[in-house]
Amino acid sequence: MDKILEAVVMSSYPNNVKQGLVRRVIEAAKQPMDSEQCWSMLELSTKLYLTGDTKYKREVGKEVLEVYGHYHPEEFEEFFNVRFLLSLLQEGYGPLGKRSHYVLDYIQLGLQFVLESPSANSIFSLLRIEVLRKVCERPSPKQCAKISKLLTQHPQCIPTGKHQLLFCQQLIRCIGQFQCVSEGEEEIMEFLEQVNKVSGLLQRIWRTQTSAILPSLKELFTIISSTEEQEAPSNALASVVQFVPLELMDGVIRNLTNDDSITDVQMMMAIGRMIDWVSWPLGKNIDKWIIALLKGLAAVKKFSILIEVTLSKIEKVFSKLLYPIVREGALSVLQYMLLSFQHSHEAFHLLLPHIPRLVASLKKEDSNSATSSLEQLAELIHCMFFRFSGFPDLYEPVLEAVKALPIPNEDRIKHLLGQNAWTSQKNELACFYPRLASKSETGKIGLINLGNTCYMNSIIQSLFMASDFRHSVLNLTEGNSQPLMTKLQWLFAFLEHSQRPAISPESFLSASWPPWFTPGAQQDCSEYLKYLLDRLHEEEKTGKRIYQKLKESSLTSQAVEHHCLNKTLIEKMFGGKMMTKIRCLKCLNVSSREEVFTDLSLAFPPSDSNVCGSTPILPVEEIGPQFIEPPENAGQLMGSPWIQRKAPMANDHATPSVSVETLCSQEQGEAANPICGNGVGVDAAKDPLSNFGEQACAPKDSRSVPDLINYFLSPERLTAENKYHCEKCASLQDAEKVAELTEGPHYLILTLLRFSFDPRTMKRKKILDNVSIPVVLKLPILVAPEETEEVCQHGKDSAVPGSGFMTVVYDLCSVVVHSGISSESGHYYCYSRECTDSVPHGQPQDGVPKPASDKQLDLEIQWYLFNDTRVSFSSFESVSNVTSFFPKDTAYVLFYRQRPERQSCLLHEALAEAGRLHGEPSLHKDLMEAISKDNILFLQEQEKEARNRAAYISALPKSPLWWRDLDRDKDDDSSSGGCSPAAGGGGSGSFHGLVF
Repeated sequence: MDKILEAVVMSSYPNNVKQGLVRRVIEAAKQPMDSEQCWSMLELSTKLYLTGDTKYKREVGKEVLEVYGHYHPEEFEEFFNVRFLLSLLQEGYGPLGKRSHYVLDYIQLGLQFVLESPSANSIFSLLRIEVLRKVCERPSPKQCAKISKLLTQHPQCIPTGKHQLLFCQQLIRCIGQFQCVSEGEEEIMEFLEQVNKVSGLLQRIWRTQTSAILPSLKELFTIISSTEEQEAPSNALASVVQFVPLELMDGVIRNLTNDDSITDVQMMMAIGRMIDWVSWPLGKNIDKWIIALLKGLAAVKKFSILIEVTLSKIEKVFSKLLYPIVREGALSVLQYMLLSFQHSHEAFHLLLPHIPRLVASLKKEDSNSATSSLEQLAELIHCMFFRFSGFPDLYEPVLEAVKALPIPNEDRIKHLLGQNAWTSQKNELACFYPRLASKSETGKIGLINLGNTCYMNSIIQSLFMASDFRHSVLNLTEGNSQPLMTKLQWLFAFLEHSQRPAISPESFLSASWPPWFTPGAQQDCSEYLKYLLDRLHEEEKTGKRIYQKLKESSLTSQAVEHHCLNKTLIEKMFGGKMMTKIRCLKCLNVSSREEVFTDLSLAFPPSDSNVCGSTPILPVEEIGPQFIEPPENAGQLMGSPWIQRKAPMANDHATPSVSVETLCSQEQGEAANPICGNGVGVDAAKDPLSNFGEQACAPKDSRSVPDLINYFLSPERLTAENKYHCEKCASLQDAEKVAELTEGPHYLILTLLRFSFDPRTMKRKKILDNVSIPVVLKLPILVAPEETEEVCQHGKDSAVPGSGFMTVVYDLCSVVVHSGISSESGHYYCYSRECTDSVPHGQPQDGVPKPASDKQLDLEIQWYLFNDTRVSFSSFESVSNVTSFFPKDTAYVLFYRQRPERQSCLLHEALAEAGRLHGEPSLHKDLMEAISKDNILFLQEQEKEARNRAAYISALPKSPLWWRDLDRDKDDDSSSGGCSPAAGGGGSGSFHGLVF
């Protein structure tokens, strides 16, 4: 019968004819048959099954084997013996070089017919040894899956005892070497199925033998932490972790992170490879294990590992958000990585170029998964904006991309940041930042944030960029008996000459710390500035003499020189004078008092106060790039200071008084900033008074710095509970109080009083109004008649004859911005530029400096953005628009520098002469030596860090192609398949890129 069957199978008859003949042979086999005939049929069917070159032949062989196993069990058991199976497993079947790949399938098929036979135990024992040997030989994923299928169906063949533990470990080793060589989607799906079968076998073993779990995980960690030069282990290992019970997680992570035998390099390699597992499409709980290990490393303060791994892997994790099949896990890992990386903006800033493209892709996908991910991503981005504010130029494209998505409230943001931080002790991370390889391309140096000290950093940078003040501080001689000023000198010197990208102001912070400030808490930068200037002033004033040497001008009178030298440096640079007058409205008696100031605190007018239009407060006018020519009949404008400017009384006519003017930087014909109002045209020039009329008003509800100054200088009516006690009347009377500036400071500091106390909530709130900031400000200063005549002789544009007022021009040089909604929280950063006398003026002609246009002033002087350790180039446009894009980022403290108009001013001439002759000040010997030593130390630190970093980076698993996911999404919009970057798109190639 075996000859008949073989002839039929090998014949060229059609399959339907052969099938009929085979059916007859099989039916005949069900009848009683002698042992020899059975052996012949079993040998033929074995041959067909194992070496048949067509699927049909193998199917016939299988069918015959099943019939003989069922109807001739004794003969089958005798044929399917231990020796035969050992030969199959060790030597294979078929001609040399063409051994059959179906041996394991054959054994699995035959086992079902010998389970109850006396030889069953011997066969099981043999298979327990042989499957372990097979696994140790690292079979292919296909063969490994066949072993798993065999053992899953016949668990009696699973190795036991110590062999079982070894089997699990070797099976994990096999998985670690699995590779899918094909990029076809069908082949990939087959590969994933094979991996699932193998990892499913491990799950089965672990369920019955939980003691095998931890040794298996130890073997897994050994594989992924290996630093030997070899091919990276397969991401298929992710399939193993998903079956580890989550209740073991805490113990496993605790043991790993506290194991002293595991080096940092090994741990970094392991966590880096685990993070790569987010691309494994069929894993469960993988993200939980990754996050748990990251948290475990944070608990034992392995911050260097966390920093390196985060910075090297976060972009790859981010790119996986394109794929719906792995998006949920990738987003969880991304959220933890970003929310925990709070000591530096580096990780978040790596993602900034990719966010707009990803957001566009998710919007295009238009699925529930994409919508949910967009909302979570937007929440994450706003958390980062909150934590790392002060980068408006970088954040603007990202803000534009997510502007239509929900914005979380501040409590939610604080909750997310609070629960995910690596540590609550910020000083534990101090040694890890700034992680900057070199100085900023600007050449400027940043300041390290020592724990909510951005308020101090922004003030120091603003003072440093006030070049006249900086030069004076740096020129101080050694032994000047001014400890705080000396520390400021050292800090300025390091900011000027250090090679470090950022320096620590710790010594100056401890010396200038207001005693009522709470360590580690956010403070008011204006309060700190006032305290600092007052300390410096009092220190010099009380006898700790200043040794500042400025070149004396031959034209300087001894009287003026003596007057200037009697002032402290703070008075010379920041001191101004203001006359406060109070007039009794009954007897018209006027009392006056002159006081000095270092800054003007500008309150916001009440919301119902009209600062434009018919009110006597003079509005801001916008002028093109030329100097303002005062009206010839301006004396009519400079009336009595007692004109009421805050709220006109009924039937009173509004009479203009002294104006605060601004110069904007638009060119002629260029669209004006809407906040500055309408530009001055030809018709306006014909009628100078029209420049001060309604057409120059800012839009309703808008504010400008001149508005606030005019409001500050406007008379205040003292009535009701605020009545004035008139000495002449000897009683309380209605009165009017007015403030007038009598001496303009060299540097004018303006503080916008944005923080007010809300009696309803019993909390301080912030006024978020956008205030337009003029680049050039013209301030009215009250002068004595004889001084007015003297000024008019030197510069007719500076004063208005008969008015009693002189116009002083100020150039904007720094803007400190507060980001946040409370003075007790948020972040400070500043925009600054270095205003000097040399740039705004051209070459002298006939001994008179030639004024440059204000357009030149703005364009020729570079703006910088100082944000703690980061310093970058910026522009006045960014200064003007920051609040438009980021409503919580508002200008708070402004620094203006007086433009020299009066040639008799000693300070301007002395500073200009010193600058021309000496350039940057020369430092005393001890300070120069300290800077030189620190620069050498920094170079040594760099070399050491480079070596250590090279060791860390070389240990990290390489993943160089992560960006292709984003690039592919950008370029490829058509394809099919459910695992692609967008729903229904991406193609099979993209799926291969996802997993492998």
